[in-house]
Amino acid sequence: MVNTLLWLVCGASLVIWLVQELVGRRAALQAGAGASLPAWCGWSYQLVALAWAGWLAAALILKDGDFALVLVLLTLLAAVIGALDKWLFEPRRRAAAEAHNAPEELIAQLDIAEYARSFFPVLVVVLVLRSFIVEPFQIPSSSMEPTLEVGDYILVNKFTYGVRLPVLGTKILDVGEPRRGDVMVFFPPNDDRYFIKRVIGLPGDTLRYHDKQLTINGEPAPQQLIAVLPPMRPVYELESEQLGPVEHMIKKDLRIDRGDFSVTVESGHYFMMGDNRDNSSDSRVWGQVPEARVVGRAFAIWMHWGSFTELPSFSRVGAIQ
Repeated sequence: MVNTLLWLVCGASLVIWLVQELVGRRAALQAGAGASLPAWCGWSYQLVALAWAGWLAAALILKDGDFALVLVLLTLLAAVIGALDKWLFEPRRRAAAEAHNAPEELIAQLDIAEYARSFFPVLVVVLVLRSFIVEPFQIPSSSMEPTLEVGDYILVNKFTYGVRLPVLGTKILDVGEPRRGDVMVFFPPNDDRYFIKRVIGLPGDTLRYHDKQLTINGEPAPQQLIAVLPPMRPVYELESEQLGPVEHMIKKDLRIDRGDFSVTVESGHYFMMGDNRDNSSDSRVWGQVPEARVVGRAFAIWMHWGSFTELPSFSRVGAIQ
């Protein structure tokens, strides 16, 4: 719904600006000295502003929409309006000013074009940074505890696993592949929401999970008990686990048994699990992740903000293990 509304608002903004420029300005210039832009140019701009405010409210309330699509569409809209205004309508305005001796306010940029040309460079920089280099994410669930907590704001390297086109996700430059133990952001099969889990199985790996012990290609992943919490009435176990070169923390719930499994990872796929092993929706639920659904590697926490009633904290800033 939010994405459909975005397309409609972008289209309406372009059409209304063109009508203002082609019809409203021409009518004012033909009216002669002392004329001004028609009143409908002002209230039509207000309608555009109201439409954008409505779209933003819908996105915030429904917590829906694709931010990558937002950036791409906004950048394209600003580029189209800015280019048309600079190379088509601006020369016309100069010619009209000379021919009709029009006042400055009658030949000035319309508001929509002014905003488009002002924001275009900023949008391009943000689009390039977010799409190809680093993208920020917020952790919405406890599935990666104790490594990542709800409210952590993280940075994801979009370059580690190759350069992909925004929105389409098509890889255009192959740089590297996910490694066992990486904390990875991706789209699960048949779901367009971002997920973040740890890479457990690489293509061709044989995985076995028995009594909460992970075995990879016949070798148990080393685990070491760190703490039992709370000490008097144990509910959780905190353990360190070694996955290749990566040593990280995992959390086991003594009250829950998710069951055992054995699986071979398909070619071009990855098996993902949360560090909160008994409270995670991962490849045990929705299957293996195709390479085409990979987004990037999470590498750092830059802020923690649990809720709007709390102040942001930087106590958890650091690299993600």
